[in-house]
Amino acid sequence: MKDPNNTRDTRPRTGSPLWTYLTAVTAVGAVVLAAALSGLTSCDLEAGLANPVFWLLAAFIVFGELKPIITPGSNEDNCATISITFTFAALLYAGLPLAIALHSVALVIRGVFRRQSAHRTAFNVAQYALAQTAAGAVLWGFGISADPDHVWVPDGADLAPVMLAGMAYFAANDVLVAGAVALHERISLQRVLRWDLGYQLLAHLALLGLAPILVVAMDRSPAFVPLIVLPFTAVYLTASASVRREYQALHDGLTGLPNRKLLIARSEEALAAARQKGDRGDRTRKVGLFLIDLDRFKEVNDTLGHATGDRLLQIIAHRLTHSVRPGDLVARLGGDEFAVLLPSVRDVHAAREVAVRLRAALSEPVRLDGMTFDLEGSVGIALCPDHAPDFELLLQRADVAMYVAKEGRSGVEIYSPASDRNSPARLGLLGDLRRGIDRRELELHYQPKIRLDDGRLAGMEGLLRWRHPERGLIGPEEFLPLAEQTYLMKSITHYVVREALAQSHAWWRSGLRVPVTVNVSGRDLLDGQLAETITAELLERDLPPDAFGLEITERILMNESAYASETVRTLAALGIPLSLDDFGTGYSSLVRLKRLPVREVKIDASFVRRLTESAEDAVIVRSIVELARTLGLHSVAEGVEDAEVAEGLLEMGCDMGQGWHFGRPMESAAATEWMRGGTRRAPEPVT
Repeated sequence: MKDPNNTRDTRPRTGSPLWTYLTAVTAVGAVVLAAALSGLTSCDLEAGLANPVFWLLAAFIVFGELKPIITPGSNEDNCATISITFTFAALLYAGLPLAIALHSVALVIRGVFRRQSAHRTAFNVAQYALAQTAAGAVLWGFGISADPDHVWVPDGADLAPVMLAGMAYFAANDVLVAGAVALHERISLQRVLRWDLGYQLLAHLALLGLAPILVVAMDRSPAFVPLIVLPFTAVYLTASASVRREYQALHDGLTGLPNRKLLIARSEEALAAARQKGDRGDRTRKVGLFLIDLDRFKEVNDTLGHATGDRLLQIIAHRLTHSVRPGDLVARLGGDEFAVLLPSVRDVHAAREVAVRLRAALSEPVRLDGMTFDLEGSVGIALCPDHAPDFELLLQRADVAMYVAKEGRSGVEIYSPASDRNSPARLGLLGDLRRGIDRRELELHYQPKIRLDDGRLAGMEGLLRWRHPERGLIGPEEFLPLAEQTYLMKSITHYVVREALAQSHAWWRSGLRVPVTVNVSGRDLLDGQLAETITAELLERDLPPDAFGLEITERILMNESAYASETVRTLAALGIPLSLDDFGTGYSSLVRLKRLPVREVKIDASFVRRLTESAEDAVIVRSIVELARTLGLHSVAEGVEDAEVAEGLLEMGCDMGQGWHFGRPMESAAATEWMRGGTRRAPEPVT
């Protein structure tokens, strides 16, 4: 039967409708129980104690309450119990008082063993006492009564009264519990009655239908009673096998965590509950979904094998399950990807706190096979109804947030439409960008790179801008992350290379022999056509290789495929200079740095801007400058915004500077005029 407490033993608030209902049912049940017990005479007790049948009934009723039949989709709170068969048999055979007494004792024993609260056990005793009284009243209406000293055994003509008594037992029990559930969940009684009516009706029909057969067997000989255990044993075994199969279908075989199928089911339940609360005006609680992907886990599998990787996943699963709140669900979706369901969370801040705690648990070193592993995870967060109304969209948007966290190395990110390539706004921007490329709305602005020792111009960096017909000039941070997730990035890169080489050619023809550099991504270095495009453009415009250069971010060194790509080897063979951009923000390998054909390193602006304010940043900048000098590379400081910082860089031995102190990004015409202004003279390219 349904459980009004739904596994919760917390006492309802005094004076609430649920408290009033439970108190009323318990009080009426207590009166019925007292009346029934008072109907047991000393002769009845002596007859009952002397009859081994009643001891067998009592044992099976207690066993049935302690060991319910759990089938797939049910639990101990809504499953059927074989005690129904033996209790109803006691009612038919020996009358209402003994049946109520036996079942009440069994319910108290169950409450003690399961550590249920007193009010819950009292309600259970009352509900079954009232249900049995309803069945007994039907039998009494047909003139049927019994007691331990005068037992009753039905025959074929008594089938109708027995069936009606069983229906009364079922109806009374179902309505009593449904009323409590309806008040607890604040939904209609009819809706609760329809929840699992088919299952309950079928289960009770089978269990109650065995009771008359059991009574006939008891009348012939107590030795026949244990035989009824055989079909119940078969039911138990079948139900247990079904539960095992269901568990295997809903759980991951390696970690034992719920799998995607169970995650979907639990999420749908949580979302349905949230919608019900929303319909009642309670919008203070949300449903949260996390998607967690382990960083650098592939390296473990590739290096040490899948057996070690599997053991590591089991440890990670254990950490996750012990780091979430009670009631939260941790699932494994496959590989090194996990999900966490928060059925109830206050807001994004509370969700972020849970995510941070999970990530901290993941980052603890793992000792395995004599080695220590340092793993981290990227966590994406999406909430309902803030970010999505259903599970599929919630999972998709948590996935978007997770990839943003992974790409930005921020660890934890909450879904934002601005970072979603599938959001309507971004899809619209993507369409505009596609048309903008065809209409040549993309343009390069040029920022000078200055020698710090003599102030001469060392080169110009081409910075991409988009002159949108409606939104005006848009910076690369608004559209390049979107383009990098699509096929458009390749078109943009080739467009930028051609534009930069065309501008370099124009400057060289006019006597301004200034090298021009542009930024490329790791994906660009895997594009075999990029080297072909650069080669063809240089030949067509009769430009030397050092008239054009590429800047790559330090993080590319973490990608072996990009580092060792054919494109890099081809560019090196051509003599195209490479600059390592944003140096100091990644995890460069000095071995790779030494082997990569890099001519200069660009110190990230985040360190340079705080050069005169932070001693730590000054140490970092000085170390990078000395490292570059040791490796025979030029050093370029980005983000130089005042003379004091420029002077400090010069004292450290930094070769070049770039920033607003020397010049802001300019359109090509303005950059040409700036170079011809006389304050700067065009030098020979840096080699």
